[in-house]
Amino acid sequence: MVVQILIALLGITAVWLSQDARRERRRYACIFGLIGQPLWFYTTWQAGQWGIFVLSFAYTLAWIKGIRVYWLEKNHHDERECQEHRN
Repeated sequence: MVVQILIALLGITAVWLSQDARRERRRYACIFGLIGQPLWFYTTWQAGQWGIFVLSFAYTLAWIKGIRVYWLEKNHHDERECQEHRN
């Protein structure tokens, strides 16, 4: 039951943040999403839900892409956004 609650809270938070208009908040979506992935793997493995288990790998890759885009790569869009906010 605790795992299901955590999956719900982390998933809702990730989806909510992914739709935020502010990039500085939107970038946290991938963090919450990625934190929830081990719970998805555990739950689907235990329940024998093999389709969702495999799908969890795709979601993990998508959240990792978010980490790369929002946290690891220097993004030129950030510089333009900062300049627009200053003007």
